[in-house]
Amino acid sequence: MASSYSQEWRSVCDTFRNAQTLSDIESRKDPENDPFRSKYKARDLLKEILTVLKSFDTGETEDDDNDAECQTEEPVDGGKGEACGRRCPGDSNAGIRAAKLGVIEYYLGVNHVETEELSAGEEHLMKCMKLLDRCTITQENVSLCIQARNQLGILWAGRDETEKAQGFLETAESIYIRYMKEDGQPPMDLTEFFVGEEDQLSQQERTKRFELAYTHTLYYLAQVYKNLEQFERAGKYCHSTLQRQLELNQFVPLEWAINAATLSQYYITKTRYMEGRHCLAAASVIAGLAGEVPSEAAAQESEIEYEKREQLRQKRAEIARCWIKYCLNLMQDAKKLLEDNIGELDVDRQAELSRVRRNEEEERERERKSTVLFSSSDTFDSICALEDKVSCIFPLDFEEARAVFLVGQNYVGQAKEYFEMDGHVTDHIEILQDHSALFKVLAFFEEDLERRCKMHKRRVDMLEPICKDLNAQYYLLVCRQLQFELAETYYEMMDLKLAVADRQDDLDAHTVKKFNTLCSASMKYYEKFLDTARSPDGKFPDKLEDEVLRPALVAKFRVARLQSKLISASPTVQIENLSRSLEAYRFVVQYCEENPEARPAVETELELSEEMVSLLPIKINRIRAKIAVN
Repeated sequence: MASSYSQEWRSVCDTFRNAQTLSDIESRKDPENDPFRSKYKARDLLKEILTVLKSFDTGETEDDDNDAECQTEEPVDGGKGEACGRRCPGDSNAGIRAAKLGVIEYYLGVNHVETEELSAGEEHLMKCMKLLDRCTITQENVSLCIQARNQLGILWAGRDETEKAQGFLETAESIYIRYMKEDGQPPMDLTEFFVGEEDQLSQQERTKRFELAYTHTLYYLAQVYKNLEQFERAGKYCHSTLQRQLELNQFVPLEWAINAATLSQYYITKTRYMEGRHCLAAASVIAGLAGEVPSEAAAQESEIEYEKREQLRQKRAEIARCWIKYCLNLMQDAKKLLEDNIGELDVDRQAELSRVRRNEEEERERERKSTVLFSSSDTFDSICALEDKVSCIFPLDFEEARAVFLVGQNYVGQAKEYFEMDGHVTDHIEILQDHSALFKVLAFFEEDLERRCKMHKRRVDMLEPICKDLNAQYYLLVCRQLQFELAETYYEMMDLKLAVADRQDDLDAHTVKKFNTLCSASMKYYEKFLDTARSPDGKFPDKLEDEVLRPALVAKFRVARLQSKLISASPTVQIENLSRSLEAYRFVVQYCEENPEARPAVETELELSEEMVSLLPIKINRIRAKIAVN
């Protein structure tokens, strides 16, 4: 095109370059009260180019449309209408002309989208598509075909038309796959249609830009599949995106690291801990490429340094929190495999899993590992070194569990450095709750009951001060969580002390006092939790809200059990304790009678409560009879 208009064509190329400069560089300097000034100027230049292009070779248009090279072929995206019928080779005169017009329509579409004129943007992008659909996919137009569909995918996703976005993006993916299979040569970049031969890109740069465009396709597809709740596919495409970004060296370290850490959480939910660990190790290493955290003194002197310090500390703390979840979930999933029907360690199951692991686990890890590695020669060794610090295999005994626990606890310290109580209340408490959960699951692996009790005491020591200081008016949900967890923790400590006491012939006064103190502390927090459901005048609701139904009835049930467990030498005090216990059991039974829909939520507790409502009056009457006799 325009071979006889070399001077005019050079002018077109200059105009295109100016439009690119305005859009990509000058627009960053536009004032807040006129944010799209440079974009609008660029648009005017692009329209000029479009007019000139349409005026070139007008006499040849008809001839080209009937070019002998044209052939009948189905369009790549399987569309109908204008896209079907006679199609010209993308490298023919007609194909090149269509590509040049398509490039300008593409940039006009992007320009309108960037200036928030979505309908006009869609119109130009669709014009680009129609121009390209008249031609076969070749080295000249394949990159444009993919990028136009990428933009339409983004546009429709922004309108919450996820399935339309999916269609454009999946077609872009199929175009790439088909082109690489049938041709595979580095294709022309969009900008190369409007530069002189001396400014054409190298083969290496062409490949890089083309692969980056396809990487964007995979990234957008990952978001689409996530929105469609196709999480397996979303995880696969997210992983591929991250892998390609590393290979192409086209990534922002902190952004890449957070995406990798987020992906790790998906793998954790699927119990794919090797992949989760690899993502987190890569996230930590790549986050380190963002540089050192500026000192507090430097941050006070410079706003730029302050923002950099805040961003680095926050993102690295967020990655640390993902590591905590990794360690916690690995231990909790191991516990589920090892516990018996009363929640204790099943030693037979432990021995069986140990045998299976020796035979299979190491080989399975070697086989899977080669398929998921983020390959980058600069970071590979660092990532592997970090992976070696924590296992991705379920811990089967205390020593293995403790090794995972210590890694998680280390990241708790790192996360708390940024998420302090002052300024990050909810985040800080969530980290403490995770720390408490780490101690709780570690205690499961501990055989010594006294040491296990001390681990639960550590949980109390970290949560109780926070619970006392927190204002329930502003943090009701968090207060409820802490109150219930503290009640449960004291309850577990009570059960452990009871188990220790059962091994002794006689209970000394110190043991009795300690046992009763634990019972009272557990009851106190269960009652505090129940109080949060009361009305301002102190009345307990006739019907509990769904989110507190089971916790509230379980709290009542456990208060009943705790009251009956209190040890006293006084028969009168025994009767008082048992009477309070009976009252709490009756509450559970009566509530379920009045609200039958609540029965499935507390089936086991209700059955035991009904039994105790029958038995406790007999026990109380026996004690009264003894008092009367004495």
